[in-house]
Amino acid sequence: MTTPVLYDPKTVSDVKDWGPVPTMIEGQSMTSGVLLSKGPNGENETGIWICTPGYWNCHVTRDEFCHFLLGRCTYTHESGEVIEIKPDTIAFFPKDWKGTCRVHETVRKVYMIR
Repeated sequence: MTTPVLYDPKTVSDVKDWGPVPTMIEGQSMTSGVLLSKGPNGENETGIWICTPGYWNCHVTRDEFCHFLLGRCTYTHESGEVIEIKPDTIAFFPKDWKGTCRVHETVRKVYMIR
């Protein structure tokens, strides 16, 4: 068994187009990334996610840990809580977190979904 490893995630350029965010409110955020590992039934996943500027509805369907490497965005929970993201921010979004995301500058994050 080989251990998945990815070096220097801030500069990885061999990424796959993952298409537009489907829940746009303003603009047209496009996503891309690298899938480092995915569980046999798709239940766990980790990789790099990149998203261009825009404003969209966000519903987290499974627990997600994120380490934001680059860019700036603002997550606003439906309760009104505001989370300002900048480089080197770590966040944990629990299952069923709902709100909006406004990407101000293209973001790049390392993520793990369970």
